[in-house]
Amino acid sequence: MIERYTLPEMAAIWSPENKFRIWLDIEIAACEALAKRKEIPQSAVNTIKQKAGFNIKRIDAIEKEVKHDVIAFLTSVAEHVGDAARYMHLGMTSSDVLDTALAVQLRDAADLMLDQLKKFRAVLKKQAKRYKNTPTIGRSHGIHAEPTSFGLKLANWYEEVGRNIERMKHARKSISVGQISGAVGVFASIDPSVEAYVCKKLKLKPAPVSSQIIQRDRHAEYFTTLAIIAGTLDKFAVEIRHLQRTEVLEVEEFFSKGQKGSSAMPHKRNPVVSEQMSGLARVVRGNALAAMENMPLWHERDISHSSVERVIGPDSTILVHYMLTQMTRLVDQLLVYPKNMKKNLEQTGGLIFSEHVLLALTRKGVVRDKAYRMVQRNAMQVWEKGGDFPGLLKQDKDIQKHLTDKEIDQAFDMNNHLKNVDKIFNRVFK
Repeated sequence: MIERYTLPEMAAIWSPENKFRIWLDIEIAACEALAKRKEIPQSAVNTIKQKAGFNIKRIDAIEKEVKHDVIAFLTSVAEHVGDAARYMHLGMTSSDVLDTALAVQLRDAADLMLDQLKKFRAVLKKQAKRYKNTPTIGRSHGIHAEPTSFGLKLANWYEEVGRNIERMKHARKSISVGQISGAVGVFASIDPSVEAYVCKKLKLKPAPVSSQIIQRDRHAEYFTTLAIIAGTLDKFAVEIRHLQRTEVLEVEEFFSKGQKGSSAMPHKRNPVVSEQMSGLARVVRGNALAAMENMPLWHERDISHSSVERVIGPDSTILVHYMLTQMTRLVDQLLVYPKNMKKNLEQTGGLIFSEHVLLALTRKGVVRDKAYRMVQRNAMQVWEKGGDFPGLLKQDKDIQKHLTDKEIDQAFDMNNHLKNVDKIFNRVFK
C-alpha cells in the first residue's frame, strides 16, 4: 500500500495530498481484493501499484470541467496508470471512496486529539498535586461560599478531561468504519469480501449496513464529542478569566517578556488565551449542530452533508487540537497567587465559616431554623457594616447560651474544610 503523506500537524491530515493518498489506497486495495477473487488480472494490479499517482493541479483542472471530484481524481490517476486503469473503481460508487477516506481522516485526527488530551490531563494532575493544600475561596453564584483548595479545583478538571478521553475513544470507535458497497449499498456490483479486505487494510471495520453512505449519526456523535471537549476547555477558561480579574487576581495567565496587553494602556495583562478558548468553543459547538443537521438525508443518500463536512471536518479537529495545545501550555505556566487567595478568604470577616457555626448550634440541640436565624442576623450585620464575625458571635447572648468562645473558634478552623482533600485525591488519582 502506498504510504500516506503524514506530518505531526493536524492540518496535514486534511491536506489535499493526504486525502488523495487515502483515496488511492482505497482504490488499490479494492483492486487487490478483486484480483484475489479472480475478477481482474493480477498483472493489472501490479501495473496499477507500480504506476499509480496523481497530480493535484491536474485534478483541479479536470474537476472544473466535469464538476465531480472523484471522477477528476480517477481521470488523473488513469493518466499515470494507462490501460490498466479500466480495472479501477469497478462496482464502486463515489461515496465508497469519500466516506471510507473521511473515516480514516477522522480516526487519525482522533488519535492526535487523544494524545493531546492525555498531555493536558498530565499537566492538570501535576498542578492539582502542587496546589492540593492551597486554600482558596469556593464561590457559588459568583459569591463567596466556603473554603476549598485550588488543587481540588484542578482535580475536578482532571477528572472531567478523563471523561472526555473516554468519550473521544468511543467516538473514534464509532467513526472507524468503512464501506465498499456500491450504489445504494446493496453490493449489486461488488462482493462484500472486497469491502472486508479494504477495511482491514485501512484498519477500519466494515459498516454492518450502509445506504450508499455511512450513516451520519456516527459523525454527529464525533462532532458532538468535539463540542463537549471544547465546552470543557471553555469552562476552564471562563474560570481562569474570572480569577484573573483585578479585584480577584488569584491566578493569571503567563505574561511573557515583551508581551503587550493593550495598544492604549501599558499596564494591561489580559487573559487573552482564555478569551480565545471561549470564542473558538462557540465555533466548535456550532459545527456540532451542523453535524446533527446532516443526519436526515433523502432516501438512500443525497450530498447535502458533503459540503458541510468539508468545512467542519478540518475546522473542528484542527480547532480542538489547537485549543488543547494552548490550554495545556496555559495551565502548565499558570501564575498562581496563594497570598491573594488568603486575602480573599479573609475579605468577608469570617462569614465563609457560617455553616460550621450553624452546625455547632444544632449539635447542641438548637432547632435548625432557630440556629439559622441566630447565625444569619450576625452574618447580615457583618455583611452590611463589616466587622469581625467570630467576635460578634461571641457577644451574642443567645449563642453564648450554647457555645463557648473556644467552640466558636473551632468552627472557624480551615482544617474543617480541607480535612478530606486527601481522600478525594485518592479517589481521583487512584
